[in-house]
Amino acid sequence: MPDVDELLVEGAEPPSERVSLNRERILAAGLRAIDEEGLGALTMRRLGARLGVEAMSLYRYVPGREDLLDGVVGVMVDELGQDPEVLRSPDHGWQDFLQRMAHGVRRVAIAHPKAFPLVASTPPEAPWLRPPLRSTEWVETFLAGLVHQGFSDEQAAATYRAFTSFLLGNLLLEVAQRGGAVGPLDLVDEEEPAGGLDEAPTVRRLARLLGEDRALQEFEESLESLIDRVSAQVLGGSGA
Repeated sequence: MPDVDELLVEGAEPPSERVSLNRERILAAGLRAIDEEGLGALTMRRLGARLGVEAMSLYRYVPGREDLLDGVVGVMVDELGQDPEVLRSPDHGWQDFLQRMAHGVRRVAIAHPKAFPLVASTPPEAPWLRPPLRSTEWVETFLAGLVHQGFSDEQAAATYRAFTSFLLGNLLLEVAQRGGAVGPLDLVDEEEPAGGLDEAPTVRRLARLLGEDRALQEFEESLESLIDRVSAQVLGGSGA
């Protein structure tokens, strides 16, 4: 990597003048870096190397690592809007609306398992916005869609809380299985507990069953249960 200060002293143009940079390109590169190497490997210096510039060139567009991570979350949230299966309004009923949005968020999580935990860990635009639907644009889409379907304000807000809790709980578990680090213990990479399974014969016997990948089935069953609960409890079975 060229030393930008040496280049300036020698009268040469710095790399940032030869490489076209903008915030969108930097954030996209940051997301790719996390996808490939994990969140812990992302630094401004390494990101600059990926883009062929010194780290100092990035600060014009992203003031620091925290802003970079916020931007990466924004890129993932924006991908939801690019998903043709996700609707902006409940054209075919609120149940279809929630199903499509839930699976759209799951596709984002599957595409970026190492980056998706940032959706939960970085501060949202407002303290009452809940991940993973954490942008005012998507929360407006969600709430307005339900109100349009006959939900009261209280019912729409209750459904938003239940829906986001369901999504976050299920998807953080799934991305952890796909290599996403959702906590410090995820840095430990062992095939079985350090102490072995001698003292847990039932766990050892059921290990194969416990290790089966049933993520999609569990997600769909939980989503159906949530929709049934919204219909029965929040709407009183009226099926708005």
